[in-house]
Amino acid sequence: MNWFEFELSTFLWVFIALNVINVIIQTVKSIVTINGSKWSASIINAVAYGIYTIVVVFMNADGLGLFWKAVIIGLTNLVGVFVVKLIEEKSRKDKLWKVEATIDSYLILDLHRILNEGGVPHSWLDIGTTDRVLLNCYCNTKADSELVKELLDSADAKYFVSESKVL
Repeated sequence: MNWFEFELSTFLWVFIALNVINVIIQTVKSIVTINGSKWSASIINAVAYGIYTIVVVFMNADGLGLFWKAVIIGLTNLVGVFVVKLIEEKSRKDKLWKVEATIDSYLILDLHRILNEGGVPHSWLDIGTTDRVLLNCYCNTKADSELVKELLDSADAKYFVSESKVL
């Protein structure tokens, strides 16, 4: 008897658990490989491929048919990747975005009032023409960004956005 030969129900639960763990670690591995340091990427890759090796052994075992293995792997990927991405999205910090726009000068006082009411830090500058001004908005949250985008779109402004970088 091989070490991975269990009764069917035990094999099923072990196979599901291993696949859930594998999907979560593989998804984290992808994120860390792109965004992490050399050390964190190396460590998570080593762990991920170690666990993947165990999953491959279970995949080759006779505990379940091919169809059920495919269903389990598909469902664990669907749920596992969704959960990891949801956690990543919820833990992501808001970044500072600078929105720089040129707008018609007659609109600046109205935009200034609305931005003040919305609590969005901003400044403006005459740019040497009598009909246009340069408006800079500093968006700390997604709500700030949405307000600024809505205002600038309604003012038919030309703008560009830049993300703050860590110093």
